[in-house]
Amino acid sequence: MSDQATPDPVGANPITAVLEATHRYLQTVATLTDEQLREPSLLPGWTRGHVVAHVALNAHGLARALRGLRTGEPAPVYDSQEQRNADIETYAGGSAAELASLSQMACLRIAGELRLIKAVGTVERTPGGRVMTVVDVVEARWREVEIHHADLDAGYSPADWPVDFAAYLLEKVAEQRGEQVDATLHAQDIGKTVRVGKGGHGIAGTAAALAWWLTGRGDGADLVAIRGLPTLGPWA
Repeated sequence: MSDQATPDPVGANPITAVLEATHRYLQTVATLTDEQLREPSLLPGWTRGHVVAHVALNAHGLARALRGLRTGEPAPVYDSQEQRNADIETYAGGSAAELASLSQMACLRIAGELRLIKAVGTVERTPGGRVMTVVDVVEARWREVEIHHADLDAGYSPADWPVDFAAYLLEKVAEQRGEQVDATLHAQDIGKTVRVGKGGHGIAGTAAALAWWLTGRGDGADLVAIRGLPTLGPWA
């Protein structure tokens, strides 16, 4: 364990937030049947099996990168974008038992690394690609688990997100959408107003509903806007 403070991107205990989200996610994965895994998820072109495979492989990749940082043997999250995509396709067709086992092993692996996390240093997403700080890694895993849990369309929706996560995601995506849309978002459940871009066009709803729409998901039917909602593309 590093003698430096654990990074704190999301609240009093970000590691606990990630692990609690993971526990909820694994409970859902354990209920999915072979047939349900072959059905479409909420992500265009991906079945539920694709989503489950991706979340598991992301855990393995992030754990490998964190271990490399801890041991002084650097490793990227993914060997390449092409390999990442190919691996998802390979594992997506697995049985419910295989994908549940893969998910549990992967989540245990990253849980172990999160408990040993070093507070300083960076890792690469792919060799020579985007650089991620330790804080970035913790936040990224939190997003992966919570957002893709909802993408499964298996009984867990943005309305089930913890308020802390919904508020965090709203701020995160609003910051990144500023070049694509100008709006003022009113998160009525948390009493917070968030500007996107230059602000202006008012949109109201819960923090979770606003964040979900900002990621390019859903039709925004649970949001209120006087002029209608801007059209948004996918959020990376």
